[in-house]
Amino acid sequence: MAISTDKLNTLTIAEAARALRARECTVPELFEACASASLAQNTELNAFRELFSDATTDALIAAAQKQIDDAIAGGPTALEALPLMCGIPVATKDNILIDGRIAGASAKMLENYKATYDSTVAAKLRAQGAIFIGRTNMDEFALGGSTENSAYGVTKNPHDTGRVAGGTSGGSAAAVAANLTIAALGTDTGGSVRNPSSYCGVVGLKPTYGAVSRSGLIAAASSFDQAGPITKTVADAKILFNAIKGHDPLDSTTIPADFTYPVADAIQSQKKTLKIGVPRHLLEKGLDPDVAKNFEATLETLKAEGHEVIDIALPTSSYAIAAYYIINFAEVSTNLSRFDGIRYGHAARGKTLLDDYLESRTEGFGDESKRRILLGTFVLSAGYIDAYYRKALAARSQLATEYTNALAEVDVIATPTMPTPAFVIGEKSDPVSMYLEDIFTVTANLTGLPALSVPMGTVARGDKNIPAGIQFTAPKGAEDLLFTIGAAVTGETVY
Repeated sequence: MAISTDKLNTLTIAEAARALRARECTVPELFEACASASLAQNTELNAFRELFSDATTDALIAAAQKQIDDAIAGGPTALEALPLMCGIPVATKDNILIDGRIAGASAKMLENYKATYDSTVAAKLRAQGAIFIGRTNMDEFALGGSTENSAYGVTKNPHDTGRVAGGTSGGSAAAVAANLTIAALGTDTGGSVRNPSSYCGVVGLKPTYGAVSRSGLIAAASSFDQAGPITKTVADAKILFNAIKGHDPLDSTTIPADFTYPVADAIQSQKKTLKIGVPRHLLEKGLDPDVAKNFEATLETLKAEGHEVIDIALPTSSYAIAAYYIINFAEVSTNLSRFDGIRYGHAARGKTLLDDYLESRTEGFGDESKRRILLGTFVLSAGYIDAYYRKALAARSQLATEYTNALAEVDVIATPTMPTPAFVIGEKSDPVSMYLEDIFTVTANLTGLPALSVPMGTVARGDKNIPAGIQFTAPKGAEDLLFTIGAAVTGETVY
């Protein structure tokens, strides 16, 4: 039975893949449903910087439909081999390169920069027949936590358009939550996939550092950055993660194909009930009471299903925000130094070469980028590198040790994803209050561990119900543990 075309955009990856194989819909119909919804709602939400609709997109759609038709004609074996992502519309964050498309990082500096090659994640999805529907709005150069730092306006939360969608992958999360796309890719530097996923009520995965190639991602903080899926379900997060993961010779930090983390290999394939560690000392200050109530209720539900909840201590987590931002500033300052008005990007011409640099960067960068460049240059300077940067690296190493030790005693670590629900646009105008929102998310980036945010109900704000998320962190390489516990929260079956 055919699915109503006005409902196709609400499908999950798994549902859409099944419908395409059963001829309940076609690839053009699925894409058109998402494109129509995007055109109708994007003016209000500002989720997309650009929607793709041209001969290149038409060719991808036609190729995917032919691939599906050929697989159906080939019988069960051919259908089994057909990638699940074939024919699925996917939105990509504006800092992920797609050959021939503008990748602007939502910054004036790269307003007209057109990618000359595919990022590895885009190449993998293209090879599997996925359809790129558009590039999504974000905080400029992935610096922020609310998409208010975009040079092209804030992305609004579909559950309450007076509130932020989160960041820096706010456009991707809003697009998935509003059913403008079947799934999306974001990047996570300090929570930038998980933060907006929590605020928008969708699922977001930050993979193990090195599980997904960074080749073709516009760099923010290279030792933290990871591309990750934003989806409607945990099952979809697993499908999309499997589609983009893997060793890449173009990224020397990716995990070798023949390497398996011992802890992950030993435990994740068999575990059905898990030991969940909770660092309650981190929940004592700054946690919204309604979010705390949802978090405790979720833990009680998990206990009723046979999972064990254990209190743990992670003392260095109290310093995680400070350590993270010092390192982030330093790496951002270094990475953004390439945008000098000479090689590519926005260029302004002054009377001297120095004027060229100053005017290009003054006009091309927004306030948050400038702030991090200045602070990063400061913490790397000769007089302060020992006092700040190297101490932050030492704290990072200690934090990694504490997490390794804790995860030898428990299977996953649970916290709320964000300490509050999505806040009102403009409410957090000072940088410190914004940075403090990242207290639970930055630790996964500091340690390189995988972390998953899944919805844990809503909290009432006026006449609106605003989503909240619970975050689980697992040992390196143990994403399957995250899918197991995430599915326990959402009530899914994940294969």
